[in-house]
This record gives sequence, C-alpha cells and structure tokens, in this order.
Amino acid sequence: MAGNEFFGHDNLIPTGNETRMATKKLTYSNKTLRDFMCKYPETDVMELLTGDMMGVIRSKRIRTQEFEKVFTKGFYLPAGAVLLDTLGDSVPGMTYSTDDGDPDIRATIVEGSLTAVPWANRPAAQAMYRLHTRDGDPFFGDPRYVLERAMQPLQKMGLQIVMACELEFYLLDPESRKPKPKQSQVPGTGRPQPGPQVFHPDDLWDIEKFLDELNTVCEVQGLPIGTTTSEFAPGQFEINLHHIADPVLACDHAVLLKRAVKAIALRHGYVACFMAKPFEELSGSGMHIHMSLVDKAGKNYFSHDKPKMAEPPFSARLRNAVGGVAKTMAEAMAIFAPNANSYRRLRPEMLAPVEPNWGANHRSVAIRIPVSGEKNLRFEHRTSGADANPYLVAAALVAGVHYGLKNRIDPGPMVEEGDVIDLKVKLPNVWEDAINKFARGKILPEYFGKEYCKAYTLNRRFEARNFRNQVTNLDFDWYLRAV
Repeated sequence: MAGNEFFGHDNLIPTGNETRMATKKLTYSNKTLRDFMCKYPETDVMELLTGDMMGVIRSKRIRTQEFEKVFTKGFYLPAGAVLLDTLGDSVPGMTYSTDDGDPDIRATIVEGSLTAVPWANRPAAQAMYRLHTRDGDPFFGDPRYVLERAMQPLQKMGLQIVMACELEFYLLDPESRKPKPKQSQVPGTGRPQPGPQVFHPDDLWDIEKFLDELNTVCEVQGLPIGTTTSEFAPGQFEINLHHIADPVLACDHAVLLKRAVKAIALRHGYVACFMAKPFEELSGSGMHIHMSLVDKAGKNYFSHDKPKMAEPPFSARLRNAVGGVAKTMAEAMAIFAPNANSYRRLRPEMLAPVEPNWGANHRSVAIRIPVSGEKNLRFEHRTSGADANPYLVAAALVAGVHYGLKNRIDPGPMVEEGDVIDLKVKLPNVWEDAINKFARGKILPEYFGKEYCKAYTLNRRFEARNFRNQVTNLDFDWYLRAV
C-alpha cells in the first residue's frame, strides 16, 4: 500500500544524535504534545496506530519534526488501511481498494491516546488515530465510528453504556518447532505438569517477571488491568480490564492490551497467542464483554424495581436487553467469530457458546448474568473469541441491547444456576454460513450502516475463499495414500 504525505512535509528528517539535539530545540503549540515532550524529552519516534476491520493494528512511524504537524493538522493515509483482510491484503470489488486507486483520506489523533512505549529500545511514543472523509465526516470504515454509530440510539434514550473486556490468551514456547503452550514443570522431575491446573497460583509465579513488566507497562500506558488468572489449559491465562463508561475507550484498552501482551511476552521468551482455538484438545480463548446501562440519575438501568441484591428473574429491562442480544446473535456470528480458526472453538463438548441461551451464574451459556448487586447488575457476553475485533463486537452488543429494549424482546426461559445443559448447535458454526447470515441480516445494518456491512461481507468472503483454496499437509495426510 502506497505511503502518504503529511501536511506541509517539506524537510529532511535528521537521524541519530541530530534528532536528539533537534528535539530539545523544538517547541509545540499543542498542549497534549507539549506536556508529553516535557515529560519524555528524548522521544524521537512515534507510532500512529489504529485497529482495522479485523482488529489488527495498522500503523506508521513518524519522527520528531513531524509530531507538531500531525497533532495540529492531522495527516493523510489510504482509507483502505482499515478495510484489509487478516493478511493485510486489499479486497477486490471494494471501494477504497486497489480497484479505485487506494485513495487517501484524512486522519487525526485520538485525544488522550498519546503515551510512551516502555518496551522500545529507544525513547518512543504511540498515539491512536481516527479517519475522516475529505469533508470532515467520520469515515464509514473506521471501526471506532461503527461503534459510535451503533451507540447513538441508546444515547438518545439518555443511557450511558458501561463495559469492560476480559481477554484469554496462551503463552507459547518459541523454541518448539510446532506451536505448543509454555507448560509449567513438575518440580524436581523436568516433566510438564499434567492437567489444566486452573487457578493454580504457581502458574502465575512461573511467569512473574512477565506479569511484573506487563503491569508496569499498563500503568504507564493507562490500561486499567485488574485480575489475572491461570485458565483452564496449560499456558492459558486471562487478564481483565476494569469497567468504564466509554465503550470506545474500553475497546481501545482491549486492542492496546493485546499489543502490550505480545510485546512483553517476546521480551521474556514467550509468544502470546490470541487465536480463538490454537489447540484441538485444549480450551479455546474468548473475549468476554461485561455490559450494563446507567440512566440520567446515575442508577443502573437494569436494576429497576429490584431489591438490593439482584436475583432471577431480574427486571424486564435486563430481560429485554438480553433478548435483543440473543435475537441478533446468529446475525452477528461473523463478527464474534471472524475467521476460519474461530469456528474450531465453537464445539458443544468444549462448553462453547453454540446456542443463544442465557442464565444466572452459569459459564456454559452465551449470555451470563454474574452474581451482582443492584449497582453493578450486568450481562456477560461469552460468544466472541479472543481474535474478534472489540469495536465491532461491542457495536453488535449495543445494537442488540437497543433492539431488545425497543421491541421488548423476550429472551425465553433462562438456564438456572447449577443446571446441566444438553447443548444444541443453534448458531452458525461454519464460517461461510455465518458470513451468509450476516449478509442477509436485517437488524445490524441499521446500526452498523449498510455500506459497512457490505464491505465486511466482501472482506470475509474474500478471505474465506482464499483459505478454502489452500492445499495443506492435512490434505496429503488424509487423502494421498487413502484415495
């Protein structure tokens, strides 16, 4: 993809010591940038970041003398940067691609996103950007805008959305010729620890140095991480982010946490893996989103007419919100499970969310109501994989919530705490089926925008076709001798 030029870019950029000397001579009119450079005066590299359609970070680097222009005037880059497939390829038949010359549009820095990059070898910074048309309107393909658009109906009702993400991931052994988890050892034997050993404290002590540095990085970058647990497979962990009343910022946190985990893992001899199902026999990795609503009076909207301790059957508002999320779940599966590997996770025997069920304090359902009081009554969406784009997942959820409230959707009978469920596959669990369901959707286009839904469908069909056409070693293993 061709590079683009910044506003007023007319100077050669000094390097090495010349850059460090130039940094001290520069003055900045932008207060955010000025304050940052006072705190980190040696910074001479800045990464400009955004998440694309697949949630993959797309970036470019600038040098010190470009900082002021970018922060005060913005910059141009190809709009197709946020419409790429997972491999970073342009999709034929889509606007803003190689078909129409890959045109540039304007980008501006997201307020409050400037921060240091503690793991860099030289003083570096990062900032997120958002995209606009030449007329200054939000660009339809920017995932941040898709979420903002989907939030508008709830905001018009005077409701504030509060949410947080939980991310599961594996730490892999980089020296293995075949990907495998970095497994803890049985002391004194040199053999790997058998069993999942979920919540075992020693699994966290084994990666203490990694976690310590990650905590420091998150503090520097303002990422509000909370609980870390050893999950239900060797080498699998979960990190929770705190709830905030800004869904777009919460999704920024999720995207940047993944980036930080990957960077710090490499520094400690691991490879961080956020694939939904990296190992056939082990648990998949999900991205769980907790969401609640707050009214104008600052009260939990789901706790209306409920006692101090929220218990089943819950309020009508919560039930309707859950009903809307369940109603739109099949249509949104292409968002929750965006690629081929995503569907390897959706197996009933792996306690995966394969039907749009809901229940209280039950981790086998797609929509779980955690133990909570009236102030923090919420639902937890457990369907999406760790590989999903958090902005689009959140957009699908707020769309479902509003649709459910507006139409008073009944979620049906709930799964009671302690119930044993005979799971039936009622959601698309084949990639192409999910894409087709999304393409025929009637609800989400009203929230996402029809243009974005069309682009997303084209993107996913292009990648699905390319993936399906690959001839792999498995083809030979299964068929060469047999047929």
